[in-house]
Amino acid sequence: MNSSNLIVISNRLPFTLKRGPDGSLCRVPAAGGLVTAVAPVVIETNGTWIGWAGPGLSEGELIPESLPSDRSPTAGLKSGQIRPVNLTDWEFQMYYNGCCNATLWPLFHSMPDKAIFNQTYWLAYKTVNQKFAQATLNDLRKNHSNSDTVGIVWIQDYHLLLAATIIRQAASAENLNCKICFFLHIPFPTWDMVKILPWNREVIQALLDCDLVGFHVDDYCLNFVDCCRRGLGCKVEPGTKGTYRVNKGGRCIRVMPHPISIPFSRFEDLADKAEQTLCSDTQVILGVDRLDYTKGLVNRFKAFEILLSTHPEYINNVVLLQVAVPSRTDVQEYQELKDMMDQLVGRINGKFSTAYWSPIRYIYGSLSHSQLAGIYRDSDVGLITPLRDGMNLVAKEFVACRTRKPGVLILSPFAGAGEMMKEALLVNPYELETVAETIHRALQMPENEREARMNALRSKERVNNVEQWMAKFIQAISELIQEDGKEISPSDSLLVQAEDFQGCLGDFIEDGFSLALLLDFDGTLSPLVSNPKDAALPSATKDILVRLSQLPNVFIGIVSGRGVEDVMSKVGIPGITYAGNHGLNIIHPDQSTYNHPIPENLEERTQTLLRQIEKECCVFGATVENKGVIVTWHYRNVPTEKREPLISKVKNMVTKAGFKIGTAHCALESKPDLGWDKGKASMLILKNAFGKDWPQKVRVIYVGDDVTDEDAMRDLKGLGFSFKISSSTLSMTNADRILPGTDSVVKLLEWVEHTVVKRSGVDTEIELRVEQVQREVEI
Repeated sequence: MNSSNLIVISNRLPFTLKRGPDGSLCRVPAAGGLVTAVAPVVIETNGTWIGWAGPGLSEGELIPESLPSDRSPTAGLKSGQIRPVNLTDWEFQMYYNGCCNATLWPLFHSMPDKAIFNQTYWLAYKTVNQKFAQATLNDLRKNHSNSDTVGIVWIQDYHLLLAATIIRQAASAENLNCKICFFLHIPFPTWDMVKILPWNREVIQALLDCDLVGFHVDDYCLNFVDCCRRGLGCKVEPGTKGTYRVNKGGRCIRVMPHPISIPFSRFEDLADKAEQTLCSDTQVILGVDRLDYTKGLVNRFKAFEILLSTHPEYINNVVLLQVAVPSRTDVQEYQELKDMMDQLVGRINGKFSTAYWSPIRYIYGSLSHSQLAGIYRDSDVGLITPLRDGMNLVAKEFVACRTRKPGVLILSPFAGAGEMMKEALLVNPYELETVAETIHRALQMPENEREARMNALRSKERVNNVEQWMAKFIQAISELIQEDGKEISPSDSLLVQAEDFQGCLGDFIEDGFSLALLLDFDGTLSPLVSNPKDAALPSATKDILVRLSQLPNVFIGIVSGRGVEDVMSKVGIPGITYAGNHGLNIIHPDQSTYNHPIPENLEERTQTLLRQIEKECCVFGATVENKGVIVTWHYRNVPTEKREPLISKVKNMVTKAGFKIGTAHCALESKPDLGWDKGKASMLILKNAFGKDWPQKVRVIYVGDDVTDEDAMRDLKGLGFSFKISSSTLSMTNADRILPGTDSVVKLLEWVEHTVVKRSGVDTEIELRVEQVQREVEI
């Protein structure tokens, strides 16, 4: 940006003004990622910041310089770089409390029932946007004498959706050299929401008067380009690096996902220095939110109430600490929300409190960053469950402050952060029972999984910090300037092709990472057959697994419900990991083993059940399989009309014997309740192979077809990529994608081989090793 200067436009200036006893004004630094990242660049480029100074600044009054003691990011921002916009009280009320917060805020958060559509609000909104645009144009005109300088106008957030049109029209008429950019800090909704707004075409057209439009995540980009296409008939095509290009009136507008973040190292430092604030005798679930209806606090508290009702063991042992920061206290709807929260806290505390313990500690007020950092660090679970949120930086702050113990982050997928922080436990805040069980899972999560998830989150957020966010914007602007004058002609239509492996895994398999393939056997590598004993690994599948096993940085694990010796003989490839009985028994490549602890009398009880099922229920083609401590009863060959009575009888036998019932393809399993499954086994396999920080070293692909594979798909959610083999795309699954059959698994493995070989440049030495392994397999 050496040949350009930056003009930032935001509703508020990057500081507030306070009047002293003598009537003089002084700056009070503002906190936040935007100020931290952007202010130093404005200072460096001798740029300008345009914004409302608040009600304390009189017309014509000068902005004071920063105090010598000011160490904030805005300390070097001279008063000559600040352009205050003055608003009347009426303008502020109609524009800010009216159109911004009573109309646009609820609508853009997909809550149209709370939106008020008022023509007076809208006219005030247009007037205020005109004021901000004129202040911007005045600054552009000052720099117009230097024809080599490109003015970069960066408009911030939903308060100023219309400013770009006014700036574009004047800049074109006066030949002012500038690029106009916009960034939305809240969600951008679907077309069905946007078209409710009576002035939706004006909003979309105004955003298309920018050169670059940024949103937090790809979903918001897709919503916006869909509105451009459906609302205005614009042509859209995919651009490079995850961007989109919208053609309007001969201009090409770049739309990009640009997720904002936090100053990670600053929060990490605050956490290191913060005092101990929480008692260690109870587990603490933490929520930190503005008191706003979008944050889902009512749902959160009701879910916590369900948790205490269904898991009374948490009474006296768990506390929900909720910090609710006052917001828009002069608005009736927010006053009513506060009253509702007060009543809810009182009811739940009254219902569950004991002599020395209350379940909810509710703080209605603000805490300093230092205080928050200590609470973030010392709590056990971060509960961030908004009904809708543009990004939610609290989730990122919680992660940055985990400098002592890992903790668990529970996050709503309806926050922008949920799209990228997939190592968190994602939960729908509308499903109260599911939220309660997710909190239970978080409180009981094993140390290995907590470490893996939090280490992965911290590693990503440390890199993708707010400084990187700013650097990405500067890079995008530089590319725009370089493209200036080049002919860009979008295609005639937005081509949507069927998703392939490159589409969903191309960015997942990264250079510098190993690749771990964790694969089920029956129904995944081997087609299902009538008699499980006849199952065999197809030669084509075996050949490709052999080749993959010899590639550098490729790890293979077979995770099966079969006995470990059985699956080893069926696959027959040396040098890979085998897990049998759903992970109860594991044999590593070096022949070391893991056998999950088994109660002394368990095998005897299992064999008794096995004989009972064999005697009474192995009829009409049904068979029983002995897997040691697991018994599997297969009814695939039983006529359909005879199945139900037998299924009920086997279930009754299993339950009476004190075992859990597992379901599989035309099979029932008797499983001991050992707190172990394919998910926990997968975690152990990965830790054994790559260390406890394996998420920073390896990309994991899990493929399975059965109910038992869902445990692994759930536990690896956000830590890997999983495929479910299913004939139905409507299958309820924890998997990221669905494959139609075992043939697709072969195609997946072929794609993986091709991609890894292409990236690593495998030579003939590897081919010779493959041939040697194939000879060993044949022997």
